[in-house]
Amino acid sequence: MGQTLSMEKQMSKFPLFVENSKLVKYLSYLSPIEIWAITLGPIVLCRGRISQRVRRHETIHYQQYLETFFIGFILIYLYDFLYQAIINRKGFSKEAYLSIRFEQEAYAKDEDFLYLRFRKKYAWLKYKLRE
Repeated sequence: MGQTLSMEKQMSKFPLFVENSKLVKYLSYLSPIEIWAITLGPIVLCRGRISQRVRRHETIHYQQYLETFFIGFILIYLYDFLYQAIINRKGFSKEAYLSIRFEQEAYAKDEDFLYLRFRKKYAWLKYKLRE
C-alpha cells in the first residue's frame, strides 16, 4: 500500500500529455505567439508530437499550477502579461509574453534534463517582471 501511495504521489508531478490537438491551433488566434503546446491545469495539449524539451517546459508550468492552486497560476499569468502589455507599454506582444515570470522559469530551464528532479517549489518567484 505504501508503494502505491508513493507511485500516486510521483505521478501527480506530471500532467497528462495530449498530442495532435487542434484546439491549440485555435488558441493561437487569441495569443501574441503561435502556440505549439499549452498547459491547461493537469492537461498539456500539443499541435504535434511532444519533444522532451516541450515536455519539460510544460511540466514546469504544471508544477507552477500546483504551487498556486491552479487559479493562482491563471491570475498571476494574466497580471504579469497585462502589466507588461499596458504599464510597461509592450503591447500584446511576444516580448510581453516572454516577460511573464512563469515563462521566464520555463524557458530558462526547459533544456536542463535534471531540473524537474531538483526543482525547488516556487522557483518562479526568483524571476522578476522585466522593465
